[in-house]
Amino acid sequence: MTTTLVKRTQTGVRIESSLLKVLKALAEYTDLTLGDLLEGIVLHAFEGKAPFSSDTREVIERLKQVYGCKLTANDSHRLIETET
Repeated sequence: MTTTLVKRTQTGVRIESSLLKVLKALAEYTDLTLGDLLEGIVLHAFEGKAPFSSDTREVIERLKQVYGCKLTANDSHRLIETET
């Protein structure tokens, strides 16, 4: 396996709370940092590839239940933030 040197930038991204909990738990489960997990998801998406195996998708479904995340792909670009 080859490695690639990159320059990373710290960012303050806003994301739906239950989705973030699932992502953090999945990063822990896969022994990745949250940033590495997100980079992998995006790089797969850019190439039209599925980022997760069927086994990992089952874990994601369980994590979504644990953290009350009911969002699906149909919800993307349709979320409205509540007042806090």
